[in-house]
Amino acid sequence: MKRTVSAHLECDIDAPANLVFSIAIAAGLSASTETVEYVFNGHPITPVEIGDVHGTRLHEFNVGKGTLVADYWAVVDGNAAPADVTKNDLITYLRPSRYCESDILLPTARSEFAGLEGRMLLDSVSSWVGDKLSYVPGSSLPTDGAVRTLLSRQGVCRDYAHLVVALLRALDVPARLVSVYAPGLDPMDFHAVAEAYVNDEWYVVDATALAPRQSLVRIATGRDAADTAFLSNHGGWLALNKLEVTATVDALPRDDTRELAQLH
Repeated sequence: MKRTVSAHLECDIDAPANLVFSIAIAAGLSASTETVEYVFNGHPITPVEIGDVHGTRLHEFNVGKGTLVADYWAVVDGNAAPADVTKNDLITYLRPSRYCESDILLPTARSEFAGLEGRMLLDSVSSWVGDKLSYVPGSSLPTDGAVRTLLSRQGVCRDYAHLVVALLRALDVPARLVSVYAPGLDPMDFHAVAEAYVNDEWYVVDATALAPRQSLVRIATGRDAADTAFLSNHGGWLALNKLEVTATVDALPRDDTRELAQLH
């Protein structure tokens, strides 16, 4: 499977700031071509690459006041090995987190999905969240968590993923959020999905069903969106003026949502 992904961002910063980008494909993926370019006020910047958990690659640097242009391009050949798991993962991804309030949603999860496990549980949670929510671009705030998403009954991909993760954790299933490039996604953008640990493996759960799970490309993995944001800035105010994301695959797979699928 050959997948080609890219991201182009343009932003203005009004004062000195520290920026951290998470737009590169995760370590462990085989890229025949990869280019990364950050240009600030017309001058190239070489970022410091920092390895985060599960192969996440962070690009960090400092800038002053001005305009930044970021470009990323990669051609991914073949598939990555299945995601590793550690005992610490199974502890971390069972706990409530900033955007996945599994403790609050415990009664809801147990009343809706009692007695289900494995593939049947993942399918039921995904279908339930897909039925309860409407995909409405711009409908949620960056501070919205799973509880507010369920109450509002609408959101975007990260909101769907947060609700799936929270419900699964409430049922004692380790679950986490993954930011991805998603061939076939419409409208095209960075995408977010859940990843759940059942039968000793990590499997993708995407309640939006907007793109085939088999061709997703992992970028960042963590507890929720707090760990997987494509851009973090500290210091000056940042205005994102342009964001273009592309993701294509040589042959778009057919995704049977009733079957388990892994990120490769």
